Formats: sequence, C-alpha cells, structure tokens
Amino acid sequence: MSTNKTANRLIDEKSPYLLQHAYNPVNWFPWCEDAFIQARQQDKPSFLSIGYS
Repeated sequence: MSTNKTANRLIDEKSPYLLQHAYNPVNWFPWCEDAFIQARQQDKPSFLSIGYS
C-alpha cells in the first residue's frame, strides 16, 4: 500500500481495482477522452492496464 497522502484522479472511480491505485503517485487516468486528448497534446503513447488476478 502506498504512503502517498494525495489522491490521483482514480479516487472518483467505482472499480475496486482502480480505487486501490487512487493514492499511487502516478498520473493515472481512468478510461476517458481526457486521457487521449492529453496524450495527443503531449505526443505521448497511451498505455492500458486491464488489471491482473
């Protein structure tokens, strides 16, 4: 578990998988148009995590 006290944008998601990463210090995006807009603006690739078991 992360000790980061600042939540990222995953904090508003309903998925337990996404919520467990809500305090991770990575600039995560849920699947949304904003993620792709920012990636295009910054000329960066998008990476998709489908979870794990």
